[in-house]
Amino acid sequence: MSYIHLSQREEWLAKEIVDCAYKVHKELGPGLLEKVYEACFCYELEKRNILYKRQQPIKIIYDGKIFDEGFTADVLVDDLVICELKSVVEVNPVWQAQVISHLKLTKLRLGFLINFNVPLIKDGIKRFIV
Repeated sequence: MSYIHLSQREEWLAKEIVDCAYKVHKELGPGLLEKVYEACFCYELEKRNILYKRQQPIKIIYDGKIFDEGFTADVLVDDLVICELKSVVEVNPVWQAQVISHLKLTKLRLGFLINFNVPLIKDGIKRFIV
């Protein structure tokens, strides 16, 4: 199995993203709407001077043609990391595959699926590298 090396910036962002998720979950706990977690998560990024875009439309390229009908990333961090945020009882495996597909379509290498509706946030964070 080969190991994919991330840049120092990607590694740093990964640590900051996880820390932001921990901070939000510690303060709010589980059981709120996804949009509440998204707003607070982005505020934590903002406090750290980390650039982000909320509900960012992503175009796709298929067979050399650009389509606007791509997908929307919940949070695109520093144009390097896709974060899909959830607040659900159970994570659907399709969402994990979706993050991987989003990474491949954007040619980005790092993504997170973060479910805030868990007793321990460490159980709600999944990191993906392609």
